[in-house]
Amino acid sequence: MLEGERSVGSHSSSRNSEVVHAGFYYPTGSLKARLCVTGRRALEAYVATNGIGYRRTGKLVVATSEEEIATLESYRQRGTANGVEGLSLLDFGDVRALEPEVFCLRALWSSATGIIDSHGLMAALQRDAEQRGATVVLRAPVVGGRIVQGGIDLFVGGEDPSTVHCTLVVNAAGLWAQSVARSLIGLPPSAIWPSYYARGHYFMLSGSSPFRHLVYPVAAHGGLGIHLTLDLSGAARFGPDVEWIDGVDYSFDETRAPRFEAAIRRYWPGLPAGSLQPGYVGVRPKLGAAGSPPQDFVIEGPAKHAVPGLVNLFGIESPGLTASLAIADYVAALVE
Repeated sequence: MLEGERSVGSHSSSRNSEVVHAGFYYPTGSLKARLCVTGRRALEAYVATNGIGYRRTGKLVVATSEEEIATLESYRQRGTANGVEGLSLLDFGDVRALEPEVFCLRALWSSATGIIDSHGLMAALQRDAEQRGATVVLRAPVVGGRIVQGGIDLFVGGEDPSTVHCTLVVNAAGLWAQSVARSLIGLPPSAIWPSYYARGHYFMLSGSSPFRHLVYPVAAHGGLGIHLTLDLSGAARFGPDVEWIDGVDYSFDETRAPRFEAAIRRYWPGLPAGSLQPGYVGVRPKLGAAGSPPQDFVIEGPAKHAVPGLVNLFGIESPGLTASLAIADYVAALVE
């Protein structure tokens, strides 16, 4: 495996909410829906046998206005169609029994939602790959390539530039998947999806958290809204927001704090003033520009682009972490 950074998973895989999603947000029949539900179940089995930090916290998706209540019902119906278990609609009293600090009119309860140690997961996957004969080469960015008879030649940069001949290439470069694809001489340009970037900020809650479950607003366009998540130690964080940018940029804009506070107080009126501290930033690989409809995962093999031995993965954003094991099975089926 060729990895351009100093360690695996240093971008989208580690700059996220570490939430294991249930699978009710995504259109029935889409790759996101299918792979999220299948991947979550596979992930729960995997963490149980590999000592990876994980907890089913459950999640409340809250409606703070009358107009949002219908959206909760649509989530429940879609989740049921997607095969998601443990979904129910709660009234205000039910929500207060679970989370006394939360304000809402009604909520969708998802018992199957959880949180995971994403770094522990990646370490376990790397260990398993190496035990099965894979070699992970760090600081080895793919800077180009050429489709040749019998395979693909990859041009590798870094401290020791080289050319590697491959009979199978899985382009899972995340934020740079389109760049890698464009660098492959012989791959039709029509096979490469456009790329856009959405930056999301996360603020941390200073002091102890009064919450035991995840709390989400009704989804906003481009993301799932500024939500409350917990890490495995119980610390709370809020985010991400959605900021469309021209390239990968992890700079943190602290002036966004007032917007976060206003969004959070819609469902947590008791947020203490000045309690949000700068956290970190993630960037999502998007396949459509701001204002465009949400896009599905794109996973394309030779049947799509006619290049033997090549699989491209584009737009692997949320729920990519949840779906990761199912995505691997999907790719394996394409190459087999």
